Amino acid sequence: MLSSYLALLRTNRNYRLLWLAQVVSQMGDWFYSLAVYTLLLELTHNRAQSVGLAVVLQVLPQTFTAPTSGVINDRISRKAIMIGADIARFFIVLGMLVVRTPGTVWLVYPLLLFETIGAAFFEPAHEAAIPNIVPPSDVLAANTLSSLTWSFCLAAGASLGGVVAVLLGRDAVFLINAVSFLVSAWLIRRMKFQEPHTTGLPPLRGRDLVDFTPIVEGARYIRADRRLFATVFVKAGSGLLGANNVVLPILGGSVFASEFHGLDHSRGAMLGMSLLMGARGVGSLLGPLVAGQWAGGRHARLRSGILIGFLLAGGGYILLGASTTLIVAVLTVMLAHAGSSTNWVFSSTLLQVYTADRFRGRVFAADLGLCMLGISTSSYLAGVAIDWGVPARTFAVIMGLAMLIPAAAWALALAATGREEQ
Repeated sequence: MLSSYLALLRTNRNYRLLWLAQVVSQMGDWFYSLAVYTLLLELTHNRAQSVGLAVVLQVLPQTFTAPTSGVINDRISRKAIMIGADIARFFIVLGMLVVRTPGTVWLVYPLLLFETIGAAFFEPAHEAAIPNIVPPSDVLAANTLSSLTWSFCLAAGASLGGVVAVLLGRDAVFLINAVSFLVSAWLIRRMKFQEPHTTGLPPLRGRDLVDFTPIVEGARYIRADRRLFATVFVKAGSGLLGANNVVLPILGGSVFASEFHGLDHSRGAMLGMSLLMGARGVGSLLGPLVAGQWAGGRHARLRSGILIGFLLAGGGYILLGASTTLIVAVLTVMLAHAGSSTNWVFSSTLLQVYTADRFRGRVFAADLGLCMLGISTSSYLAGVAIDWGVPARTFAVIMGLAMLIPAAAWALALAATGREEQ
């Protein structure tokens, strides 16, 4: 399986450039996220809701922007959209350098909002472009490699981000992330591929942005295919685990703060957060790698694998709530995110197979928007619940039990559409 990934990178220049752009951008993102969360906890005196609100602003706007971003991604060049989103985010992230005191901490929130809007346009373009740059036989490998890269960047970025922040300071982290967007834009600009969805379409006009006909058309397209309709909700179910963005930093900073070589509490807390977030990345890397080998591109196994993924994700967080040592906590987080990342890869592959190119932008915008709605809701509820006195361990168990809901819904979808799909 590893040889197929290496062959894809070696022989497909467009995918190689897109992959390199993902590496540099996402590595910077995970450096950045850890710096933002620790900044908020420091300037708000460890209020969990400050992190919960930050997570909401990093994801929820993508839900409301999804209809517009989906239509635009189906009307104009997806390559141009990715470049424009990267350049805009370069300037937005630089704004974080202004945040220095409790009196300026409010600036974090609009900056996160604007950055998220950029991501809301970039991500559907990225997903929708993959079938245009790789042959059908390589779609699963491309999606798996993309997920593995995201997971590696999470593991390395979250782990190294804490080290860089400790050694060089948060400003260095913000600068690294800003520059990563410029490098990503430069790499994507070098790609050359056909975008058939734009063929024969008139130029996009301002009034087209308030025309709801394409949105309704896209909704009807999704609803007309039961397989597509069920699959577009998979990431929304996995989004219930979005509270990990609040729970893991809280657990890492308090319950599992590292005492390695006599670190003071502040540095031990940052290292504990880094290790738990890094474990999330390692699990996300291993899950699709193992599951992709097992599925082998067979649609029936991709669909069955999603049910297994939901169960692993739920079980991992239930076990996390019962963990008493950092090493056990790390292993349970790895298990949970092995399941959730498998669901991400398998559902993306099925959506790309099921969807016609001219609808792909709207389908993936809806897919991402529903996912972000789940993440933002669970993250905000986690912040409120923990501030009200619910232990972070208890909320981890609640997250695990909540995963039984999408697991049951997907099991019903399997029964309705048939397990033997080819």
